[in-house]
Amino acid sequence: MTKRAYKYRFYPTPEQESLLARTFGCVRFVYNAVLRYRTDAFYQRQEKIGYVAANSELSRMKKAVDTDFLNEVSCVPLQQCLRHQQTAFKHFFEGRTKYPKFKSKRHRQSAEFTRSAFKYRDGKLFIAKSRTPLDVRWSRELPSEPSTVTVSKDSAGRYFVLCLCEFNAEKLPITPRMVGIDLGLKDLFVTSDGHRISNPRHTAKYASQLTRAQRRLSKKKFGSKNRAKARQKVARLHAKISDCRMDNLHKLSRRLINENQVICVESLKVKNLLRNRTLAKSISDAGWGEFVRQLEYKASWADRQLVAIDQWYPSSKRCSGCGHVMDAMPLAVRDWTCPECLENHDRDVNAAVNIKAAGLAVLALGENVSGMELVSVSNSR
Repeated sequence: MTKRAYKYRFYPTPEQESLLARTFGCVRFVYNAVLRYRTDAFYQRQEKIGYVAANSELSRMKKAVDTDFLNEVSCVPLQQCLRHQQTAFKHFFEGRTKYPKFKSKRHRQSAEFTRSAFKYRDGKLFIAKSRTPLDVRWSRELPSEPSTVTVSKDSAGRYFVLCLCEFNAEKLPITPRMVGIDLGLKDLFVTSDGHRISNPRHTAKYASQLTRAQRRLSKKKFGSKNRAKARQKVARLHAKISDCRMDNLHKLSRRLINENQVICVESLKVKNLLRNRTLAKSISDAGWGEFVRQLEYKASWADRQLVAIDQWYPSSKRCSGCGHVMDAMPLAVRDWTCPECLENHDRDVNAAVNIKAAGLAVLALGENVSGMELVSVSNSR
């Protein structure tokens, strides 16, 4: 059995909206207060606060007179936010992330409910402290009863519920097709078969509307209702851009998984590439990291193989015919001729062919070799 999250939109009643607003506020307050408590304890007294001590601090806050409003909401989301904070500190101490940040009320709000704080009966979902079920638009049936439910509200004012369920992943039939893909900006990716998938450039498509909305927002008075309305318009535009991008990436990744048994990609460090101020906006809009992430988990579900080659492998500078490696290959060069075998190459197609050859070589040999000959590999199986 595999765990999978199913996301649905719902429309709360005025009473549920008020309850969720209080819940989101209490979760944010507890997270920020305990984070400040842990930070001050370390810098002032050189004391490390773990989850047990943080949970004790939560109990103290619920008994205090000035913070007794925490008892008005379910205790489960408050405890869950401390568990998430403990996980964030664990990742920080292991060097994988930065120091945990304070939560803002202007960004996405969420609250997680475990089995003791929600009920799912006959297709109806009830959360703690609410007598009526959530008006969820069930676009598809849940495969099983959810183990956890996360209710969230994005910056555009939309409400979503995320149900974590167990499901049986469908294994696709084995196919002999294998492909290598080269990610880019002009084309989202180019396959080793020569197929080009154009980059939709969703941000550029809505750039004029976004510029107009942001200009109007900048002229509103701080704290006014008109500014809140203008902020909602900007947030809705950003949400529309994000939804269009995710929809396109899901369709493309699913098509690649359905058609190919082995998919070879280049393991790019997207965070490092975003340091380029000229290309940072276009790289973020393309969504390379999210695209590879989707390929990875969908490949594991469908019993496919995703091979990620080393980022320093010279896929663009290497001739796919004779193996000659050019000294330099500027981005402006889109077509080039190999000086050894005199074969003319399209830069992107040649890179995709090299990525496929390198990935299959390592997959066949079962070795991890870095540098100019072979590459490192990460297998999703």
